[in-house]
Amino acid sequence: MQQENEFTKWYLKTIQDAELMDYTPVRGCITFRPDGYEIWEHIQAAMDQRFKETGHRNAYFPMLIPESFFQKEKDHIEGFSPELPWVTEAAGEPLEERLALRPTSETMIGHLYSKWVKSYRDLPLLLNQWANVFRWEKKTLPFIRTSEFLWQEGHTAHENEEEARQETMQMLAIYKEVVENLLAIPVYDGTKTASERFAGAVDTFSIEAMMKDGKAVQAGTSHYLGTKFAEAFDIKYLNRNNEHHYVHTTSWGTSTRLIGSVIMVHGDEKGLVLPPKIAPTQVVLMPVGPFKKHPEILEKLEEIQQALKVKGIRVKLDDTDQTAGFKFNKWEQKGAALRVELGPRDYQNGQVIVKARDEEDKQTVNLAQLITVIEEELEVMQARLLTKARGFRDAHSHITIDSLAQLQQHIEATPIPGWILAGWCGSADCEQKVKEQTKFTTRNIPFDPPVQKTTCICCEQQAQHTVWFARAY
Repeated sequence: MQQENEFTKWYLKTIQDAELMDYTPVRGCITFRPDGYEIWEHIQAAMDQRFKETGHRNAYFPMLIPESFFQKEKDHIEGFSPELPWVTEAAGEPLEERLALRPTSETMIGHLYSKWVKSYRDLPLLLNQWANVFRWEKKTLPFIRTSEFLWQEGHTAHENEEEARQETMQMLAIYKEVVENLLAIPVYDGTKTASERFAGAVDTFSIEAMMKDGKAVQAGTSHYLGTKFAEAFDIKYLNRNNEHHYVHTTSWGTSTRLIGSVIMVHGDEKGLVLPPKIAPTQVVLMPVGPFKKHPEILEKLEEIQQALKVKGIRVKLDDTDQTAGFKFNKWEQKGAALRVELGPRDYQNGQVIVKARDEEDKQTVNLAQLITVIEEELEVMQARLLTKARGFRDAHSHITIDSLAQLQQHIEATPIPGWILAGWCGSADCEQKVKEQTKFTTRNIPFDPPVQKTTCICCEQQAQHTVWFARAY
């Protein structure tokens, strides 16, 4: 299961059995089926609420971006040009200028901000958009890396560096809080190295999550762009002394790769295991035994269903004529957080059987206490999943590997190499050598590392940074 090919096969089978997505004829473009899209809706709602609480508003910008816009910021076009799909004709006529399907919107937004920002009174400008973007990936994996994906991208403009950097860190903290508390995925937050930095950014900060195969997923990024895009697109404001200055800008984003991350972090051999806060079905009610001969069972389950709906709990009643075993398997594959079983004997005894998706044992619950127990169990499961995921991550985060030779030995000896915390001298050559020999890349320079490293893992000279290294999606 943990070997790379086996894990990928498990992942693909899991998302298809759970009916989260389906393939389309267009390479790297998937359809989100209702359960898959609903998971995104719950993530979206949680983030959108936090964005608005911090003063941001939603807008929408065009998908098509003129080629000339990309030429204005050299680093940006160099970073994205290999992945850009182009529109070259429309209505049977060639276009005067190629139009890119947006890989990100800094250029279009920079063009418009130059029109909207005139004075310090226009700042800060705090906008976000929920959109789709295109990056023509060479190797795709549903949700994790696709040619088209859904995301949010925030873009802000500020009077000075201090305010812009505060914004950058505020949004990274929001990402960390949502991913840990909503998705139950622990993350390491830190600064990206220059080679991993967003194209055109001064500094990029990230949250990094470990999957069950030990690989990393970059779960969210926040970028301080300095005045690079302001200079490229002439975004100036008149300050309080009637002087023109360039604004300082930021951008920050998360995407539907968070769906894939949830599956890879919590799933098991039976299928999805979803944190209750994002599960499309939090509770499935299931009559068992010869329930059709006992109409009072369905009546009681319908009563429970209505009571749960009043509480805002997402509940389904499965009264289909399939066998109990078939239905158990189906809802385990789909990741329903809690299963409630009611049969004739249970009804006579005034009780139900409750099972949490991530636990093997069942519990018997008095019908009179059921609603309260369900509310409590959903909270307990949410916390339990984060604890389990943190335990796995910590068990596979290694802090005693200090040389390239030790790392290579570790990889050969360990089915799940996980991540390593190592020193780095700051040389791009050393970073590249580690990548070439082990496929481990720098994930980030953590803000709060468990230990400080003193020697570079590659050249064994003085370390300038303590860095998380891992193989990544």
